Amino acid sequence: MKRFISEISTFIQQHSNIPFLYNFDAFPPSPFVYIYLPEKQLVIHCVSIEPSIQNGDFFQHLSKAFTQLGLRMIHLWEDVWYTQQRIVQSRLLSILGESATIPARLTKSRRIDKPTLDRFLLENHLQIPTGAKFKYGLYLPKRYFRVIEKNKNIFTQALSEALEQQEEILIAAASFSTARTFVREGVSYRSFELIRFANLKGFTVVGGFDKLLQTFIKEQRPEDIMTYADADWSDGASYEKLGFERIELTVPQSFRLDADNRRIWKREEKSEKQVWNAGSWKYLLKLKQG
Repeated sequence: MKRFISEISTFIQQHSNIPFLYNFDAFPPSPFVYIYLPEKQLVIHCVSIEPSIQNGDFFQHLSKAFTQLGLRMIHLWEDVWYTQQRIVQSRLLSILGESATIPARLTKSRRIDKPTLDRFLLENHLQIPTGAKFKYGLYLPKRYFRVIEKNKNIFTQALSEALEQQEEILIAAASFSTARTFVREGVSYRSFELIRFANLKGFTVVGGFDKLLQTFIKEQRPEDIMTYADADWSDGASYEKLGFERIELTVPQSFRLDADNRRIWKREEKSEKQVWNAGSWKYLLKLKQG
């Protein structure tokens, strides 16, 4: 546990000048360590697998308590830090304001194939890729590589070495489900689900999510789009800015753990040990007129 906390603290110190505190006295009790960044009104809840929490609602209730304090909370699990560390580091850089930014107007939006999507999500999204009917990517053409801040962070520095061999780079991707029909208040809707969205590690495409969303809407003409925001990391504010309506907070999801205390994603693998997340925020974008 001490190593886990030390590594996160060191990363924050090395990549920003934002001060932080440990275990601020006014916070609700937890067996785990809080890293509090007052300037960001953010609390990183550093969760080790041991001691285990048997109350499946613990993390969801804790998130609600911090929301009432006017603070954003992230539940950063130890196994996620060690199995997907580079993606977590990119998420932290974004929160710290240390992502390289690229305007979406410089990018091109188009359909991509499944191998391209899966490869991008495995490298840039905390959750595993899932099946998707519609797959879209944002590409930055070579003529705009000059806007990349090559020394902005560890990821842009690494990318700059490979740019000379590229004609374009994929910097964001989104995936959507096939259409389904739902009836609400006696009216049927042709509905889709936004399944995944991710930026390239170390980058934030300003307006990128909206550009991919509008491309999908133009091509598929949905009457509404539903999606979920992982409450361990997000309060869904970015969805609300684009017109999504918050519907509900789902019940916490359980994850089984293997012998090394890592999450099991394959259903056929068995384990008696499990943990729970903070649930997900469900959002709906209503597009049907009249």
